Amino acid sequence: MKLTGRTVLVTGAGKRVGREIALALARRGANIVVHCHTAVQEARQLVSEIRDLGVRALAVRADQTNAQQVRAAVVRAGKVDVLIASAAVYRRTPFKTLTEADWDFHLDANLKGPFLWALEVGKRMRTGKMVFFADWAALRPYRHYLPYLVSKAGVICLTKALAKELAPRVQVNAIAPGPVWLPPDFTETETEAVRQATLVKRLGSPQDIVSAVLFLVEGTDFVTGHVLVVDGGRLLGAE
Repeated sequence: MKLTGRTVLVTGAGKRVGREIALALARRGANIVVHCHTAVQEARQLVSEIRDLGVRALAVRADQTNAQQVRAAVVRAGKVDVLIASAAVYRRTPFKTLTEADWDFHLDANLKGPFLWALEVGKRMRTGKMVFFADWAALRPYRHYLPYLVSKAGVICLTKALAKELAPRVQVNAIAPGPVWLPPDFTETETEAVRQATLVKRLGSPQDIVSAVLFLVEGTDFVTGHVLVVDGGRLLGAE
């Protein structure tokens, strides 16, 4: 699929990796629907930057755990050729203090949300692409993030199941990032430990994720139901 003239809906596009993905796809000639929930000002700024690139851009606001709001956002977006579901939450939840609210917070945002976008876009999409975001640790969990990791493992199954449900007209894949954009509260010691746990001994960059998205959207029409791990070898571990 060539992106020129296509419409791409990027969820969580106001900040971080979602923002970088939206800008990269706009530079490839795509019109961008910028989804946000709370990052309204950031989304408006991004729309302005994208329009300066000579393509169309529209901001839509929705709580992606709310089916009615997601449906309204998709209706406002109009014809969508590509869905990039990057919006997610990530919170430390040690088992000793884990609550039902922690579970609901992560499963609703990280699994129900992508499902709702896929449901509404998929009903309307005749042909196209969907890219979801899992996590390398959904394949090899670590401690203190149980609800988050379960939600991302669910994204992997959602990706594979949707690939079957929407075949052959829509290709559905996922990216499982490794250490690309660490939480802002990580100490230098924690950051260095993560760096050393990769095989390449460095952190990734948003561009690594952008390149993976471009491959799955523009680089091939013969990959579906796949989970592309972009983690510098973190899944294998350095030990």
